[in-house]
Amino acid sequence: MLIGYARVSADEQDTTAQTNALRALGVDTDRIYVDQGLTGRNRNRPDLTAALSACRQGDTFIVTKLDRLARSMPDARDIADELARGGVRLSIGGEIYDPTSPTGRLFFNVLATMAEFESDLIRARTKEGMAVAKAKGRLKGRAPKLTARREAHALALIDSGDHTMGEVASLFGVSRGTLYRARDRRVTRGDRTSVVALPRVEGE
Repeated sequence: MLIGYARVSADEQDTTAQTNALRALGVDTDRIYVDQGLTGRNRNRPDLTAALSACRQGDTFIVTKLDRLARSMPDARDIADELARGGVRLSIGGEIYDPTSPTGRLFFNVLATMAEFESDLIRARTKEGMAVAKAKGRLKGRAPKLTARREAHALALIDSGDHTMGEVASLFGVSRGTLYRARDRRVTRGDRTSVVALPRVEGE
């Protein structure tokens, strides 16, 4: 079985190119897992966890590029080792990674190093840009994707069990990553919105 995984860091980014490439490599649409709006430097991604859990011995786990899988060297190695221990092949853009080959390990390490370097470079440039904007008085806080009321409404729909995370994300025009983060924040706060107590929100 072929298991595909795609990821983008921002909610507004499109995963179509990645999913199309995965389908071109033979992955069925219902076996493609997508994390949207989640950084590759954090391994705790819901669809990555689901994709890895779906793998069985003899399967092939496919990503279009290694940086879609991980943006840090330790995470990339850990995931690759986890797949190898389970008898699952790792395909990067159609090329099978062989952890037993010195050349394969070298190529993998080069890709992982470049992915981490690019991530560090992006972070450095973002930090520099924010510093310049702040100095010029143009840096403002980013507006939340969901107001507190809409977020509570969205989480209540999920809690009801009548709607999937994807359905609620589509309804509110946000990514599943946004809803996962909202749910995580609620767990951290230790509260839970009651579906019964929540007033109806017109037009949402």
